[in-house]
Amino acid sequence: MPEQPRQERPSRLKRLFSSQNSPLSSPKLKPAGKEVEMAQANQPAMGNLVGPEKLAAVTELMSKLSKDLEAICLLPQQRDAALEELKIYGRNPQNADPIFTKEGIETLARHAFHSPSSKTSRNALRVLCNAMLLKPDTRQMFVDLGFESKACNQLKNDNRDDEFLVSRVIFLTTYNTTVDIEALVDKHNIAGIITKNLERHAKQSTTPELPIDPMQEMALVETLKLLFNITHHCKDKVSSFTPCIPHIVTLLCQSTIGSGKPLDPPMGTLVNALLNLELGAKDIQAALFPQEENNVLASRLVELLNASKKSYGNEELENTVTALVGVIRAIHEYAPEDVKAWVRGQLLPTEDDRNEVLGRSGTLPSWLLRNSTNPVTPQLRDAISELLFDMSDRDATKFVDNVGYGFASGFLFNRNLPIPQNAQEAFANAGGRDVNPITGQFLDTEKHPEMPEMTDDEKEREAERLYVLFERLRANGLITAENPVRTAQQEGRFEELPDDYEEDVD
Repeated sequence: MPEQPRQERPSRLKRLFSSQNSPLSSPKLKPAGKEVEMAQANQPAMGNLVGPEKLAAVTELMSKLSKDLEAICLLPQQRDAALEELKIYGRNPQNADPIFTKEGIETLARHAFHSPSSKTSRNALRVLCNAMLLKPDTRQMFVDLGFESKACNQLKNDNRDDEFLVSRVIFLTTYNTTVDIEALVDKHNIAGIITKNLERHAKQSTTPELPIDPMQEMALVETLKLLFNITHHCKDKVSSFTPCIPHIVTLLCQSTIGSGKPLDPPMGTLVNALLNLELGAKDIQAALFPQEENNVLASRLVELLNASKKSYGNEELENTVTALVGVIRAIHEYAPEDVKAWVRGQLLPTEDDRNEVLGRSGTLPSWLLRNSTNPVTPQLRDAISELLFDMSDRDATKFVDNVGYGFASGFLFNRNLPIPQNAQEAFANAGGRDVNPITGQFLDTEKHPEMPEMTDDEKEREAERLYVLFERLRANGLITAENPVRTAQQEGRFEELPDDYEEDVD
């Protein structure tokens, strides 16, 4: 049976292609004003046509480019000028229909992958990329035309423009198409090609005297996005991309963390690329934990996390920081014991954190605890809780000791893990000082409100109020547990005293 088309994820595509620096993310064409229209009547400027005139121009351009494939009828500069004009028209799909047909996609792909001129090829690729981004149906058209082998072959070029454009074309085919990703890996060696391109980027980052291509960073980001999508959609072939890991680690450790948004590309895309890869593979452990400085990667990831807590609000955390926490968790899992100890020292609450209720200070461990119960970031919340549980050796008692019963209880309950008995006691002990196991705070630093002790009448009224509240919750179906007061009464564990009862006082 043919593979079913993948479901479109427009929100992610919008996020991935939001870079204002990309030559393919062009602004919408603005309607021409009267003055511009008058000027166009005398001397039309390239790309300024709208409505039926634009449609006629696009139709003519596509017709010329199509005929040129059958019998050369354009000079190189004419061909490139036609593609340049077509790129401008193609930024807005309205009245540009011939670009987005199967015949139009085939014409562009043939110029992109068969032209002997690299300039013509890249001009055609730019129009093709825009078309596949703006009109999802064109992605399946490209796949049906069978240009995957040509695309992978061109991706081998040691050229950052080709890397950027071809990576984006292949990346777009992984959304809402029946592209055979396994064939990309097995037949067209896309894993080896991506690895080679990442090796080039890593070499550039460690050899500052090499000339820097202006497209270097943009090409890297497209390669990493392609890597992520392939490993996400085709988990059976993830091991083919294990050789990429050392180069990604080099780039992560060599790149500069931005002062604004630390997980903006390429940092965020480098982290995301690691998320799907086999970080436990034996042959890459030396790259993750080099003998001369085995916590260099862990240190960089924690540095990124610490910078991120100051830079992202709730609306950005879920999509931005969750992957970073996941990668830290994986690194911690496979790290040597000394690296594990270092990570725990950075991320678990310290004695200073326990001078107040856990989660109240401004430290990184407190930030993690607060977001482990954040209701508006469910994926990040779960990722943090799993990390904290891992750092507690997946032992419920250690987990409660580390983060306090208040933060641990929900996680343990949701996973049907028994709550340790010592968590229900009034005191715990850490470093020779008593700790409140519920809040995680040192008892000698707790502040209690100065309130007079409740009288017997107040206690009785409070008990009656709680009893009635419990019965109402049961009646409304909100809870199913038996009222503990009623149960105790039925079992004869207390007796009702008469109104004139007076307690003996020594």
